[in-house]
Amino acid sequence: MRPDPTRPAALPGTPYPLGVRPDAEGANVAVVAPGASAVDFCVLDGEGGETRHRLPERTGGVWHGYIPGVSVGQRYGLRAHGPYDPARGLRYNPAKLLLDPYARRVQGTLTPHPAIFGYGDGDPYGHTADGQDSTPYVPVGIVTAPAGAGRAAGSPRRGGGQAQADPTRDRPRTPWRDTVIYELHVRGFTRLHPAVPPALRGTYAGLAHPAVLDYLTGLGITAVELLPVHAHVSEPILTERGLTNFWGYNTVGFFAPHPAYAATDDPVAEFRAMVAALHGAGLEVLLDVVYNHTAEQDERGPTLSMRGLDNAVYYRLEPTDPRRYRDVTGCGNTLNVTSPHVVRLICDSLRYWVTEMGVDGFRFDLAAALARNPDGFDPAAPLLTAIGQDPVLCGVKLIAEPWDVGWGGYQVGAFPPPWAEWNDRFRATVRDTWTGRAESAADLGYRITASSDLFDHAGRPPSASVNFVTAHDGFTLADLVSYERKHNEANQEDNRDGEGHNRSCNYGVEGPTGDPAILERRRRVRRGMLATLLLSTGVPMLLAGDELGRSQGGNNNAYCQDNPVSWLAWPAERAGARPGRGGAWWPRRPAERATGDGGDRGADEKTTTTDQWTPQAPAPDPAGGDPSLPDLVAGLLALRRRSPALRRARFFHGGPSSEIRRADMTWFLADGTQMSDADWHAPHPATLVAFIAGDSLSWLEADGTPASGDSLLLVLHPGDEDIDVRLPGAPWAARYDLLLDTSSPDLTDTRATVEDRRDPLATYPAGETVRAGWSSFLVLRAHR
Repeated sequence: MRPDPTRPAALPGTPYPLGVRPDAEGANVAVVAPGASAVDFCVLDGEGGETRHRLPERTGGVWHGYIPGVSVGQRYGLRAHGPYDPARGLRYNPAKLLLDPYARRVQGTLTPHPAIFGYGDGDPYGHTADGQDSTPYVPVGIVTAPAGAGRAAGSPRRGGGQAQADPTRDRPRTPWRDTVIYELHVRGFTRLHPAVPPALRGTYAGLAHPAVLDYLTGLGITAVELLPVHAHVSEPILTERGLTNFWGYNTVGFFAPHPAYAATDDPVAEFRAMVAALHGAGLEVLLDVVYNHTAEQDERGPTLSMRGLDNAVYYRLEPTDPRRYRDVTGCGNTLNVTSPHVVRLICDSLRYWVTEMGVDGFRFDLAAALARNPDGFDPAAPLLTAIGQDPVLCGVKLIAEPWDVGWGGYQVGAFPPPWAEWNDRFRATVRDTWTGRAESAADLGYRITASSDLFDHAGRPPSASVNFVTAHDGFTLADLVSYERKHNEANQEDNRDGEGHNRSCNYGVEGPTGDPAILERRRRVRRGMLATLLLSTGVPMLLAGDELGRSQGGNNNAYCQDNPVSWLAWPAERAGARPGRGGAWWPRRPAERATGDGGDRGADEKTTTTDQWTPQAPAPDPAGGDPSLPDLVAGLLALRRRSPALRRARFFHGGPSSEIRRADMTWFLADGTQMSDADWHAPHPATLVAFIAGDSLSWLEADGTPASGDSLLLVLHPGDEDIDVRLPGAPWAARYDLLLDTSSPDLTDTRATVEDRRDPLATYPAGETVRAGWSSFLVLRAHR
């Protein structure tokens, strides 16, 4: 299609800022495509028409121009001209409409069709380009004004709407050591929430609903970590199977919020309003971001954006065969983070989400792939260095998933300050401990004290360790104690996908059972794992719904299940629940309770409670249900908030204790004697007793006062038999108050017990014994 001769010619414009920036008269367009011979800016109308504008200038690899008459809300794409020569890594094809990598809004999705592929004759390695126009089948950009620039929150699309808000003001700025992360999926978290209006369920606005905010704050978490919200598409093979990429690790736009999660016609404004609401509730917002690969997949994948703009600049190619991609992500391609253009793209994206969208930090998927320089891991790699020196980015929370699937990709503990890291060693050890597979007490000791063997270097604090037992990929906590094998048949991959070694246990029956002994075992082990997670030093991360017994029916890789397999099944509101005490549910709001509208599930739809389960309804809790589990979580987090010794600014150092000064941590056997080196390395520990001194802290609080608090005795007893634990005497304590016994049938008042010093469960003098039930976790407050 030729340019419209009635329109003014494109003016030179400027090479920066990159992307499309509109003003009252038109828009400046700047696109990184160093090897292209020309780039067209294509304006799309609503009737399938297209007007192309050739960008007139190229400066330092950036094609740019100012296009008069372009206005906010117009749909657009790009076309890049140049040689099609896969043998040299060149895949230019002007027949393919390309998404602007800097697009702030994206419309449409990816439709499987031969036209989405850049290669002809079905051969991605040949020299023939496909000549079909891909426009009807690919997502496109929407010209967007800067976030917050006099914009309304958008008109309702499925109901609802947000007032204009500025999420960049009044950030919670929670210190790392006070942070508790809650990993959730925007759609899955509220899709079945009975207190959220049906039109808002599964959306940004739904996550900002007061009922949701009340629940999150009542639970005691401080930050939500959202699974990918960058604009993403489903792989063609999933679409052909009738599935979707639910998790969203298949990005097409690093700047655009995923439009399907919006209840209005303006995802940008709705996302900003959501962040502002979460900030108003004291909650930080962290994004799970996928900068290691894109939705263009390998050489057989579609041409959607970067591949068509400059394949060799944006992606890592095999040096000996540039037709192929060097893939260390397992997703077909790897972004070329040694390219200054790609480093700038990622940093610009991160900075945009902080400065305009208001987010407080990021978790980087497969972060080791971002630190390869060019092949081996390098803590001073260009992208890590750029982020570390950026005055905006170095001040937000940065979390690495410190591995990829390539050679030398496992790098737990290797990232530089100020990065924190997902600590999968914690996950493995805690699972092994509570399922009777732990190799030694020493390994558990390291993990629950922030893994100093991995992170205590280069001035890194204990908060460098992000501790977790479960995450989005893998079993939920309920399934972890109920299944020994994955059950991923619904993914239509013959159960080949997903992790095969889960360190899980079913205790005699695979999946749901009515056996009371097995159910009691599952409940106790689950409680013990939660207590270990939430009271360990480091930053705890809780998977959304684990406190509610959420199950995926044994599916440990539900990435393509946008249905009740992945949606959180909210239980009915409990009678007599007390908001702010014991976690509680959302406050009662009878007028807001949903009844369903034919398209969404209503409050009258109950969670299945039988052993028979199909994916048409949320799976029942295979551990038998535990109504006081949210109260346990809320109580543990209340204890964590009140105990500086658990939220440490420095690693433990141990040492001898005296009446004058107790060691910051002392380890005991169940008989009250201190542990020896032999005890540390004995296999299969049945009981571990840790005394944590609250008055031997070596840092100052924000107001300059010395940090101090209660001393605690933690008893981890994953053993199969009850045991008597002798309580340490002088110089550690004279008496103890029992605050928690996870083997108790009812934990509803856990938070009240923690917060009311006058009403412990029991009081014991030092030197006496306390009974620890099998598979239990005890917490006692020590008094001198």
